[in-house]
Amino acid sequence: MHYPKIPLAQTIITLCKAKNIKHIVLSPGSRNAPLTIGFTNDPFFKCYSIVDERCAAFFALGIAQQIKHPVAVVCTSGSALLNYYPAVSEAFYSNIPLVVLSADRPKYLIGIGDGQTINQDNVYDKHSLYSISLKQDLKEGDSFNKKGEELLPIFKSMENSLEKYLGLQKTVQLENEEQINKALNISIAQFGPVHINCPFNEPLYETDEKLSVSPKVIPVAKLEPVDTDYETFSKIWNGAKRKIVLVGVLSPNTIEQKYLEYLANDKSVLVFTETTSNLHHDDFIPSIDKLIGALTTTEFEALQPDVLLTLGGLVVSKKIKKFLRDYKPKHHWHVGLNRANDTYFCLNQVFKQSENSFFESFSNYTIPVPSNYRNYWLSTLKVRREKHESYMSRIEYSDFKAFDSILKTLPDKVQLQVGNSSAIRYTQLFDLNKTVTVFCNRGTSGIDGSTSTAIGASVIKEAQTVFITGDLSFFYDSNALWNNYIPSHFRIILINNEGGGIFRILPGHKNTDNFDTFFETKHKLAAKQLCEMYNFEYESVSDDGELVSKLDTFYSESKQPKLLEVFTPSKENDAILLNYFSFIL
Repeated sequence: MHYPKIPLAQTIITLCKAKNIKHIVLSPGSRNAPLTIGFTNDPFFKCYSIVDERCAAFFALGIAQQIKHPVAVVCTSGSALLNYYPAVSEAFYSNIPLVVLSADRPKYLIGIGDGQTINQDNVYDKHSLYSISLKQDLKEGDSFNKKGEELLPIFKSMENSLEKYLGLQKTVQLENEEQINKALNISIAQFGPVHINCPFNEPLYETDEKLSVSPKVIPVAKLEPVDTDYETFSKIWNGAKRKIVLVGVLSPNTIEQKYLEYLANDKSVLVFTETTSNLHHDDFIPSIDKLIGALTTTEFEALQPDVLLTLGGLVVSKKIKKFLRDYKPKHHWHVGLNRANDTYFCLNQVFKQSENSFFESFSNYTIPVPSNYRNYWLSTLKVRREKHESYMSRIEYSDFKAFDSILKTLPDKVQLQVGNSSAIRYTQLFDLNKTVTVFCNRGTSGIDGSTSTAIGASVIKEAQTVFITGDLSFFYDSNALWNNYIPSHFRIILINNEGGGIFRILPGHKNTDNFDTFFETKHKLAAKQLCEMYNFEYESVSDDGELVSKLDTFYSESKQPKLLEVFTPSKENDAILLNYFSFIL
């Protein structure tokens, strides 16, 4: 087997292998050649080549989202690693493990006008869990200029040459091993992005038949048991007749069914689940905005909880955020291993443990509390659902109508990836098939990498992946389709209303040239030519009858991935959505 000759590259590859980091997403370059050679020549690793670094990083994020273990992205020096930044920030706020391995030039070539160099140290600053620039090996690139024609390289290399002759390469090796171990362990244990900057000097392409290093593997530290005074908090819980459990982003099957039943058995507990929470129970309230979208002040006061318990990641619904900020609970507790956000400005307790661990302990101290709180709001939701169906049956063809038809036809057990902005907000208004798992990049809520993420997630899933997206998000990330790994069962449903329709729902002056150009960004783009270029089967529809007919066969097996472009009118969507909330009162 061929290994890169550079010891630092060997060390990185060996430690990634030791920590079972097997998915490696590479972008072409020369400075990262030692890593590319090492990863691609070892059959342990599953390597992917993605040219566009921004797409590459989101593609890797999609894989990591599904396997819940670090995926490495590898790039050359210069601006390449800056293109990773959107995905790094998404990984940071969505608690997704991602390892950035950026190749760099030696220090003496940085800041002197050499090509393809920037200041790469700690470039992700506050959006990574750990960042380290490794030490350059002292065995490479240290020779003096024998002709004496260029003095600067002599002075720049003298320090390294002295260290070499003092035998300090071993010290450099041990320090690099420690730092690489630390970075990888942090990504594994804390679920987030880390950055390892790797300086390599030429020659970059030399190989050896055997490893010259045997780095020490430092195991990931085990979580310490949590010592919490559950009894004190249980007294507050047992004394409250109005409690809300609000669940944000969660991976499927995160919480055991017995703990869902524990919550459902207490009539003083109202459980709100977001579409991205992947939790289902007949006594829980999905589609939050359907219930609270147009409540009166009196109703909001009746809904105001004494205790708010939050689980999972970030929340989509702006309406629930406004409600809980305006009608603050006396107590806000958060449970989870990751970052706790004071979204409602009243957080006063964090249980730093897994949800199952918390409920296993806390349930021993609590009792069901007699209350009509949950039953009242469940009966209200039943009325809302009936009015929802009535409204959907009478509205004209629109974005809202299209989502109704699409979500009703999703096959069982598909993985649903949803784009940001209007796509996820429309999806939140529907009760989905309980066998469908739902994912969305809600860390930063950007439109920039949703397609790439969905493709990455689809690559390692046997179940079919369906991606629903808006037009601006899709065209913005169209390089995502420049990808040789897209499975034939991958499906894209593109809602094309010729612009950023979400902005028509927000306050502002609509139907002006200024609005159309700079806010809604009107366009006449279609995906047909992209599909021809990237070998997707393409179909389009422009009314509900066509849509329902096409969806009947859209999910069936094919030799190529498919895209269905759903053209909808642009100017009616905002009124149809806004009228919905007054209709379902």
